[in-house]
Amino acid sequence: MASTWKISGELVLSCNCEVFCPCVISLGKADPSQGACHTWWGLHINEGHAGDEKLDGLNAAMLMDIPGPLAHGDWSIGLYLDERASPAAGDALTEILTGKSGGTTSWFKIVVSEILDVKRVPITFEKDGKGWSVQVPKIIDGNVQPIEGPGGDGLTRVTNSAYWVAPDIVVCTGTRSRFRDWGRNWDLSGKSAEYARVEWSGP
Repeated sequence: MASTWKISGELVLSCNCEVFCPCVISLGKADPSQGACHTWWGLHINEGHAGDEKLDGLNAAMLMDIPGPLAHGDWSIGLYLDERASPAAGDALTEILTGKSGGTTSWFKIVVSEILDVKRVPITFEKDGKGWSVQVPKIIDGNVQPIEGPGGDGLTRVTNSAYWVAPDIVVCTGTRSRFRDWGRNWDLSGKSAEYARVEWSGP
């Protein structure tokens, strides 16, 4: 386990809930609007480290298949690591994103019951108009766009929450959201999505 780690970056998440996902405000205690939670998310690390290993510029993505409220656990997850990551950086990200390095993601150790696999793949995370695109070839085809609001910066937001991802969330829709891997073939287009700037650290 790295003595210290930190990730500053951006996260895009798409799920099968109707807009907007109740897990954010309820902190995972509410039932997903479809009963079970089918989710993928993509992460871009602007700056980061695990011990002395730099994580700057790397991407990661995750599948989450959860049978009920997030807080009840029994999650199945699959992790995708940037193929550009060094072996040491890949190992560090695996430890961080499965909760083994403590800190922000430590609760994953409690709620995750199955890790399907960890794969090294090309991952792109890009700004697309007012929204964002996440692509993993033949696995994730994702584009999310914010729901516009009448004032401020024109985006609808949840602010000052205790949500584990980040306190401030941009409310989005998955305008194109397909996931195909590990026996899952999900089309989450038109469902709930979110964007956040993240500041994670541990242990």
